[in-house]
Amino acid sequence: MDRKKLNENIVFILSLLLTLIFIVWGVFFTDNLAKVTDTIYNGSIDYLGWVYLGATLFFVIFSIYLLFSRYGDIRLGKKTDKPDFNTASWLAMLFGAGMGIGIVYWSVAEPVTHYTTPPYGKGYTIDAANTAMKYTFFHWGLDPWAIYTVIGLALAFFQYNKKLPAAISSAFHPVLGERIYGPIGKTIDILSIFATVFGIATSLGLGAMQVTAGMHAIFGVPNELFVQLIVIAVATVLFIISINTGLEKGIQFLSNAAMILSFAIMLLILIVGPTMTIIKVFFNTTGLYISDFIHMSLRLRPFGEGEWIASWTLFYWAWWIAWAPFVGMFIARVSKGRTVREFVIGVLIVPTLGTCLWMSIFGGSALEIVQNTGNHDLAKYITENVSLAIFTFFDYLPLSSVLSILGFAVVAIYYITVADTATFVLGMLSEGGTLNPSNKIKMTWGVIQSALAAVLLLAGGLNVLQTASIAAALPFALIMIVMCFSLLKGLKSEIGEKPREPRGRF
Repeated sequence: MDRKKLNENIVFILSLLLTLIFIVWGVFFTDNLAKVTDTIYNGSIDYLGWVYLGATLFFVIFSIYLLFSRYGDIRLGKKTDKPDFNTASWLAMLFGAGMGIGIVYWSVAEPVTHYTTPPYGKGYTIDAANTAMKYTFFHWGLDPWAIYTVIGLALAFFQYNKKLPAAISSAFHPVLGERIYGPIGKTIDILSIFATVFGIATSLGLGAMQVTAGMHAIFGVPNELFVQLIVIAVATVLFIISINTGLEKGIQFLSNAAMILSFAIMLLILIVGPTMTIIKVFFNTTGLYISDFIHMSLRLRPFGEGEWIASWTLFYWAWWIAWAPFVGMFIARVSKGRTVREFVIGVLIVPTLGTCLWMSIFGGSALEIVQNTGNHDLAKYITENVSLAIFTFFDYLPLSSVLSILGFAVVAIYYITVADTATFVLGMLSEGGTLNPSNKIKMTWGVIQSALAAVLLLAGGLNVLQTASIAAALPFALIMIVMCFSLLKGLKSEIGEKPREPRGRF
């Protein structure tokens, strides 16, 4: 390979090399990797947990500021550009990439777990049920979507308005200048790929466990490692087929299908479930969430054990930030032609409302069964096996077979959608920030991530890799603060570059 070719592919080659080294470490020296990553992660949570809290609250405030600022009318792209996707498909795609399988996995398990072991007060009480829903809204509401808003908007703005490559390093152009094309910029991009590969691999592994659990609940298929590996293999074939159909067909079709099925299952539970309780939960929890938002955002326990906060809130904040490069890249890719205001409403406000509604329907129904009808066994089953939580919950509702099949279909489609979008993003990052990466590169990353998920499932190293991904989130939280400064600088220059339009008489 000549020097020019090597330089063009250096990001892809080094990312691949780094990934292989980590695979070898994770498979053959699992205990050692676990020890190292646990030490780094626990240290960052114990001593610098306040950084996560402060940074995430700042991202929420910054996003809301952009919504009402004079930059809201700036269009991502040329002034005449129209959105590439209609609004419904755009929302479906960003929701599938940002939350997707996560809200299916945790929408029942998290409220019930908080209800049995609340952040404060006594479990299995009315207060514990209200607190459980409030913290579930908090963990899945404005904060994660603000993280995605900041990184997605920065990337989209510098790609479409400043004509820079579709790479994380481009968001630092006002700070680094032309150095984004040198070693500093390439290092940022390599680290982004590295974080994305392992974040996706762990998600694919955990997702395969839930798909297998669903097959066990519905069809009686053995819930064992061999079946999980088959699930990964079949999913790989399906999303590679989808990859070859392109962004406009494959990912858009899957996202729309997942969204339609999600609405169908929500509507069905709203009808056959405890309708009035669900409505009350949504309004009551929204009020509690808004009134206690600042307190929850800054809550630490300086004079007591903060184990609950570390296990839940700080874990989530680190996980969302670790997940941000992948989701941000994808949201930026599908958002050309939107104004800044449309972007913030679409990425921050709409998904937050949708997620809160989803959590009210699933979590509110589950808590109604446990708290108001006294089925404490459901809480026990759910907390003992989180992968099966949603299917166990369906057993307590009318039309449980229909709900289980629909739920399984939603999980399976979200699973393939995440894998599909991830390979697209990795292709963009590996090929110097092109908006339409080649099928060859996408398929290479698709096979690598599936193989990584399978190998780590075999070696029992999935949780270790998840911890490793999260441990890397702390420096990225600080990098994202710099990104906010960089974006603001870019937006200011955009306003300054615009010619003044003559004002008409009224």
